[in-house]
Amino acid sequence: MAELYIGLMSGTSLDGIDAALVDLSNSQVRLLDFHYQAFPTEIRQNIMAISHADQAVLLKNYGCLDSQLGCLFAEAAQALLAKAATPTDNILAIGSHGQTVYHAPEGKFGFSLQIGDPNRIAEITGITTVSDFRRRDIAAGGQGAPLVPAFHEKVFADVQHARTVVNIGGIANITVLDNKQILGFDTGPGNTLLDLWCQQHCQQPIDYNGDWAKQGEVHPDLLKVLLDDSFFHLPPPKSTGKEYFSIEWLQEKLGYFATIKPVDIQATLVKLSADSISTAIKQYAPQTTMTLVCGGGVHNKLLMQNLSDNLTCPVYSTAQFGIDPDHVEAIAFAWLAKQTLLHLPGNITSVTGANKPVVMGGVYFGSTQA
Repeated sequence: MAELYIGLMSGTSLDGIDAALVDLSNSQVRLLDFHYQAFPTEIRQNIMAISHADQAVLLKNYGCLDSQLGCLFAEAAQALLAKAATPTDNILAIGSHGQTVYHAPEGKFGFSLQIGDPNRIAEITGITTVSDFRRRDIAAGGQGAPLVPAFHEKVFADVQHARTVVNIGGIANITVLDNKQILGFDTGPGNTLLDLWCQQHCQQPIDYNGDWAKQGEVHPDLLKVLLDDSFFHLPPPKSTGKEYFSIEWLQEKLGYFATIKPVDIQATLVKLSADSISTAIKQYAPQTTMTLVCGGGVHNKLLMQNLSDNLTCPVYSTAQFGIDPDHVEAIAFAWLAKQTLLHLPGNITSVTGANKPVVMGGVYFGSTQA
């Protein structure tokens, strides 16, 4: 008998909502259908407005956006069910990551804040919703990120060969899968700086295929200054977000130089993402026999080429291993929702640094389940 869950994901790229309908029966992971819902421009701008580091935010604006996003997540789930012609009553739960607006897990009172009110999702859809996954791990002394390595182990591990899974969203992270210990951490910027710089200079949301960056040349001195940032030299466990690797961060680094052509800065930022990812793999996963890439960065051909050039092992899209790279994270949060409902841990302590495995997320019961 099928065990149907929905996973909802909106990442640091702020483009929209991924919704996955997943059958998790018999220890399998099978995607049944998928729906993508882009954010309206105003919503995207409002998310960006409250996500800047050290910026005052009106609680009214924060609360309204939290509710709006909850409604949009619910709409995405309903659109997915309509597309799949699947009744609401067939769904055991929704796992909603929410939209991260600030991630700062360090220190005694560290936190990670995701919005997209799960009360609204449960009320509108009638489906039990699991959300707020990261904060329980932080309460247990962890980074609250990355959370997908447990799922990566489930679907991509090979008992005979060490593999590294790279998720290139706004922020990039790696999962090292071998038979000794699972390791994972954020490596630094993935697409976030590329997107911000492209938006500022090309008035388009992303650098499609890396075509603009291909027209530029890497600036070696700028690349060195960028890679000298202390984050890249921290040992894991570690995590970061767009509030750290921001346009202000980049402008500060650019202050060391006279004018550099914008297209050359874009080319350098591609190299920054590729080099920081590949350096992490070489340092912490030298035994890797293949690298599997998921997330939006897989579509940046220049970034993928730079990554392949940096590594001696082959680099593949996760599509070649049965899961579309754009679907991995949404499926992961469906799986994490099931873990929560079964009272099973969703974190890996060697990844997040938590002092123990914990059951993650809050459960908001729907009208059809109790």
